[in-house]
Amino acid sequence: MGIGATAGVAAAGGFALSANASGTSKSSASSDALVFDPDAYTKLTKTITDTDGNDHSVVYHFWKAITYVASPVDATYQSLIVSSPVEIDGTAVDASNAPILLANSVGGYMPSSVATATEVGGGGSAMGGGAAPSGAPSASASASASAPGANGNTNATGGATSSNQLLALAAGYVVIEPGARGRTLKNSDGEYYGTAPAAIVDLKAAVRYIRSNKGRIPGDVERIVSAGTSAGGALSSLLGASGDSKIYDKYLKELGAADASDAIFATGAWCPITDLEHADGAYEFNWGTNALSTGKQVDQTVSKELQSQFAEYQASLKLRGLNGFGTLTARNYDEYLVEQYLEPSATTYLAALSDSDRETYLAANTFITWSGGKASFTWADFLTHVGARKKDAPSFDAFDLSAGENNEFGADTTLARHFTAYGAKNDTTGLTTKRVASDIPEKLDLMNPMYHFAKKNPGRSKHWWIRLGTKDSDTSLTVSANIAAAAAGLGDDVNHLYYWDEGHGSNIDPADFITWIAKVTGHTKRAAAAK
Repeated sequence: MGIGATAGVAAAGGFALSANASGTSKSSASSDALVFDPDAYTKLTKTITDTDGNDHSVVYHFWKAITYVASPVDATYQSLIVSSPVEIDGTAVDASNAPILLANSVGGYMPSSVATATEVGGGGSAMGGGAAPSGAPSASASASASAPGANGNTNATGGATSSNQLLALAAGYVVIEPGARGRTLKNSDGEYYGTAPAAIVDLKAAVRYIRSNKGRIPGDVERIVSAGTSAGGALSSLLGASGDSKIYDKYLKELGAADASDAIFATGAWCPITDLEHADGAYEFNWGTNALSTGKQVDQTVSKELQSQFAEYQASLKLRGLNGFGTLTARNYDEYLVEQYLEPSATTYLAALSDSDRETYLAANTFITWSGGKASFTWADFLTHVGARKKDAPSFDAFDLSAGENNEFGADTTLARHFTAYGAKNDTTGLTTKRVASDIPEKLDLMNPMYHFAKKNPGRSKHWWIRLGTKDSDTSLTVSANIAAAAAGLGDDVNHLYYWDEGHGSNIDPADFITWIAKVTGHTKRAAAAK
């Protein structure tokens, strides 16, 4: 169920069915690169089908790609598009004070562009080639199986499709979709210019552009809500955790970013691939006993060494679990995941089934005990239920530098580099040094939301929506749980759950996300007061 727009229109969910430009267009009259021109839009109409199957006609103003920095490295990626509703199902909408959904479509830390987008959702399925997420009608485009992280829930690079954007627009929100540089970009001199920290710096610059145009750009710039999936979820988490952190200032200055805050109000993150320097250990803690899809076990010596590293790291965080669980350690994290997330997830799933369907599911999954309307099971049985792990060990800082994350920390003309001491020590590519480069520690801080939580960054987002599937073995289930625990430990509002039996990139409650945005931003109350 969605939430009402300013004009009282019911919120919509789901996926686009059709769109057509009305032919009404206005040209930009501004000469200042960082001043938004409110008249430079095209008026479009789009039919959006919500998650209940109802069609909604949305008339909106669309601003094609706008470069958001004064000195872009590559404007093809350092630009954003804006969509603002003016009429929903025949009722006029004033979105001047509506929440702003800042939806990135980054996947695999790859480049993301909206340069040729012609409509809302241009950063998602419309350009990325993605398919609709679970819970939404299917789209015409399909994901590329060869793309990193891509599947039926994601766009071609493994990032978010356009479902959240379409839902938000139909609910009366302003939708802004930023592009960002990514790890594979290389100039004519063979230099990589989209590796860390380029993507997060670009997203921060986009936020600064939006906030510097208060009163000109549609929407409430004090109510920006970020959203992203996979690497895009990691960047959304990082954007939320690092608001106004000074460690990015030199990078933003180089780009000629606007002189404004880059803090956002709320964060939406689906299956964030983050905390990269500790991701290998976390992965082995979670999936170390699971075989690969070939049936082969990973090197158990490597797996156990990485698990030991995770235990040390987790202890150093001194995080307390939600709902009074106590300090989270490698000894009790399996119990915590089962009690806090997995059993409630299975319970919700099973309770929603018909009696006959539930009986069939339980007969096929005898590891689950169903009693008193609740599911229970052991961690070991859950791991068996999930089955094959997706990645080898190490999963992120590969000894042979083959992981996408190795490329993310490439520099100059070097395609890929190690970013952990363990990976460097065990390098198999013949490197002359077995140590990480001197610039790596700084880049790790720039890319890790946990760094900013540890610093108790006052500019961080105070509202968190975090989701992932229980069968998502693209990273450890502990990664998002640590983000949730860190945010909650600082007093932030956290809405975190796992989707039962869903894989990487799933988003099966998109309408609930739109409702949550209205709740945390106070949009419902403000809209009522404006009537």
